[in-house]
Amino acid sequence: MNQEEEIKKIISEFFEKMGLKIEFESIEKKDSVFFINLKSKENEILLGKDGETLNKIQKILNAIIKRKINDQIFLELDISGYKKRKTEYLEELAKTLADEVILTKKEKILPPMSAKERRIIHLILSQRKDVKTESFGQEPERRVVIKPL
Repeated sequence: MNQEEEIKKIISEFFEKMGLKIEFESIEKKDSVFFINLKSKENEILLGKDGETLNKIQKILNAIIKRKINDQIFLELDISGYKKRKTEYLEELAKTLADEVILTKKEKILPPMSAKERRIIHLILSQRKDVKTESFGQEPERRVVIKPL
């Protein structure tokens, strides 16, 4: 059995034990990361609030994979493209707000975000020379501010 088949088996058994039916929409491997997009009739349960449940499931499955297969393998789980859509939304939001900051010359403070979400904002705007980003506050209220240069 190759790594991909082993991973599919482990993931299938995990969700089966939880009493949830899942289907594999896609599996892509880049370096040692397996990007796995699942589909289920219980998407809302699997995602949880702001994808928190999905992130916890991913963490558990990564621990299982590390123990059963190899500690050099990492899973990046998605449910029906949720993370992909969320990333695209955050990238578009960052660009739109950066343009607004340049026009108004006033900083914009974004709502509280997870570390992963803030990272997306910082990365997409790090390519621009007309704005800068900073994070401030304490978890879970940590935010990004976009400032004109």
